[in-house]
Amino acid sequence: MIVGAVVTIAVRSATAGVFARPQFARQNYRGRTVATGAGVVLCFAVLTTTATVAVIQVAGVRIDQAAWFALGSTTVAVLGFGLLGLLDDVATDQGVSGFRGHLGELLHGRMSAGGMKLVGGGLVALVVLVPTAAGSLLWLFVGAALVALAANLANLFDRAPGRTTKVLWLCAAGLIAAQVAAPQLTGLAVVVGASIALVGPELAERTMLGDSGANPMGAAAGLGVVLSCSHTVQVIVLIAVAVLNLASERVSFSRVIASTPPLRWLDGLGRDGLGRDGPAPDPPR
Repeated sequence: MIVGAVVTIAVRSATAGVFARPQFARQNYRGRTVATGAGVVLCFAVLTTTATVAVIQVAGVRIDQAAWFALGSTTVAVLGFGLLGLLDDVATDQGVSGFRGHLGELLHGRMSAGGMKLVGGGLVALVVLVPTAAGSLLWLFVGAALVALAANLANLFDRAPGRTTKVLWLCAAGLIAAQVAAPQLTGLAVVVGASIALVGPELAERTMLGDSGANPMGAAAGLGVVLSCSHTVQVIVLIAVAVLNLASERVSFSRVIASTPPLRWLDGLGRDGLGRDGPAPDPPR
C-alpha cells in the first residue's frame, strides 16, 4: 500500500504537465474546470510497481507467489479497464447513457464508447480470471461478471470528488479485515495506496479520476473478492453489485447519499465547500 502511494506521488508529479493540456479540461458538477483522466496516473503507477517487483524477483529476491499472482492479475485488470475508461473519458457519448442506452445501440449494430467499455470490460475480466477458473465455466463467468459489474458500479459512484475513492477504501477495509491481509489482496492494496496519493487533488477539485480511474478501482475491488473469498461470498457480492447497477437506472445515488446524514457526512469529508451546493447530479454515463 505504501509502495503504491509513493510511486503514484512520483508519477503524478512527473505527468502534471500532460494533464494541464486542454484535451483533458472538463467542467465538474459545480462548473469548475478541472483535469479529467487522472486515473491514468493510477494505472501507470500500478504498472510501474508491478514491473519493479518483477525485476526484483528475477534478481533473486523471493516473492510470495500468491501475492505475485494477485499483483499481476490486478495490473492486467487495471490496465484493461483504464484503457476502456480513458476512451469513454475522451469520446463522451452524446444522447446515449445507462445500460439500456448502450445495449440499445449494440442491438442496432452500433457501438458507443460506453458500449465498448461494457463489452470490453467483460472480455478483460474473462482473460484475467481464466487462471482462477480451475476448468469451471460457471465460476469463470461468475467471477468475470462480478469484476465487470464492480467496475461499472464504481463509475456510477463517481459523481462527486472523492466518492469512488472512499467506496474503494470501505470495500478494501472490509476485505482486509475478513481475510486478515491475505496475500491475494496484494494487488488491491497497491491500488488503494495509489488512490490515497490521488485523493488530495481530487477533493480540492483540481483533477477528476474519470472513468479511467473509477473503473480500475472497482475492477480491483471485485477481483479482490474473487481471489480471496469463497464461491458463496462471490455469489452474494455478485447479486449485490448487480442489484445496485440495475437500481442506478431509476435511483439517484447522489440523492440517497444527500438524504442520509451519516452517508452525507462521509461523502463530504475533506471536500471543499461541503454543504453549499447540494448533492452532485447524476450526469449521463
